[in-house]
Amino acid sequence: MTHHVDVHVGKRVRHRRWLIGMTQQQLAQQVGIKFQQIQKYETGANRISASRLWDIAEALDVPVSFFFEGLEEAAKEPTGKKSVPADLMGDKEALDLVRSYYAIPENQRRRLFELARVLSDVA
Repeated sequence: MTHHVDVHVGKRVRHRRWLIGMTQQQLAQQVGIKFQQIQKYETGANRISASRLWDIAEALDVPVSFFFEGLEEAAKEPTGKKSVPADLMGDKEALDLVRSYYAIPENQRRRLFELARVLSDVA
């Protein structure tokens, strides 16, 4: 059974890796393990040892404390509830949305922004 801390740390590994555009294979090579192990870490199926977390932090260019940021807030949220992530730009969906948004021509982007504003006020 997975522990909520392991799941949170794994999500933070995945989000940071996505944010910098690194694949599981690339991270695994830098850390000296197989990519399947990275998959298990990212889902929280396997716990990350302190020394391995140190290596991952170095490979992803973040302090070890990065992986624990937002842990207290995440533990308080009911499961299944969709909320704004503490590290919004670490969320893959949010990052993809921002990239897509800025690929839209400026005049259309402004109109889309206004539409989103109206829809969020209604919800």
